[in-house]
Amino acid sequence: MKFVRFIMKNSALASAPKHIEHFAKFSPSPLSMKQFIDFGDCHFTHMCYLVYRYSLPFVVVNFEGIPCTPFHSVLRYVQSLMEILEFLEKSPDDHSVLGEFVETLVNIRNRHNDVVPTMAQGVIEYKEAFSQDPLTNQNIQYFLDRFYMSRISIRMLINQHTLVFDGATNPIHPNTIGSIDQHCQVTEVVKEAYESAKMLCDQYYLSSPALVLQELNTNNKNQPISIVYVPSHLYHMLFELFKNAMRATIENYNEGSSLPPIEVMVALGGEDLSIKMTDRGGGVPFRKIENLFSYLYSTAPIPQPDQQHRAPLAGFGYGLPISRLYARYFQGDLQLYSMEGYGTDAVIHLKALSTDSVERLPVYNKTALRNYKVSQGADDWCVPSREPLDLAVFRLAK
Repeated sequence: MKFVRFIMKNSALASAPKHIEHFAKFSPSPLSMKQFIDFGDCHFTHMCYLVYRYSLPFVVVNFEGIPCTPFHSVLRYVQSLMEILEFLEKSPDDHSVLGEFVETLVNIRNRHNDVVPTMAQGVIEYKEAFSQDPLTNQNIQYFLDRFYMSRISIRMLINQHTLVFDGATNPIHPNTIGSIDQHCQVTEVVKEAYESAKMLCDQYYLSSPALVLQELNTNNKNQPISIVYVPSHLYHMLFELFKNAMRATIENYNEGSSLPPIEVMVALGGEDLSIKMTDRGGGVPFRKIENLFSYLYSTAPIPQPDQQHRAPLAGFGYGLPISRLYARYFQGDLQLYSMEGYGTDAVIHLKALSTDSVERLPVYNKTALRNYKVSQGADDWCVPSREPLDLAVFRLAK
């Protein structure tokens, strides 16, 4: 492959291919939320675990057949992997090494901050340059789901290590261990995400729907709902859903008319925490529901470069698919139920118990590779047209 040839010519990265081949043999070891909290007694153990896990996303981008992978993003992962590997040869008892390792992790995390928009731009350029076929689209969806899930896991590990071992306490969330809040107040995160989306919506439309929030704690009706979770993950999911709900609501109602509120219900049971967000934004046809989770689909105009000084309300079409990955990362899910002409219910399901919240990680093996080599066979069910017939045309013809 072209990036392997580039690496071989670069003396600083000449040993990368053998390290990649070595670490590609290992399968990931998922951690539960409880293990994340308990993890970290041994600094060196955590360092080694990071090294073994960090190699995984590089194996993903090593696959051929994905035309939209930006070349320089691949090289960034090679560079970051080699920087981490250097610490295996250093003494874990040296406190200066530990501080240097944390600093390296912070630099690596910052280096990869723009991976999502970079990959999104690669997908856009691919769509503009090539015709789309179902098989290639399926491969891109499969690849990006696994790539981004690995990225979520990597950043979780890096954040845990840097936050736990820098010795600082988060004044806003004093109960956090790393990025995990042992008493994450769910309704507070809902309110925070709503206020951020409301501010953005007001900038674009000079108006925004109100919020009606309810909670039901079946375990203790007199106590607010709290779980062990990563507040930033929950915020990300809710913020994206609020943006979608606000945009749909405003565009579905005439200017000057009163906007129906966005209703949110938070319910905690014995096993699950569920958050349902209901809007009156007109909904979408049933046949388009799955498209909303596709990286190749967006209902909003693509953000232009001169608009990037402020956050777009919508654009790349990555909000829902990546939010679903965040939900699934700890064995939850994000589902949409739409009534065309009325509105949409978005439901986030999370595990209520920290022992059940176990990482969902992609495994890289022959089965995964075969997903890119499957040929498109004939369907054994009759397939109707993807676009419905316009009956008005037939009536006029008569």
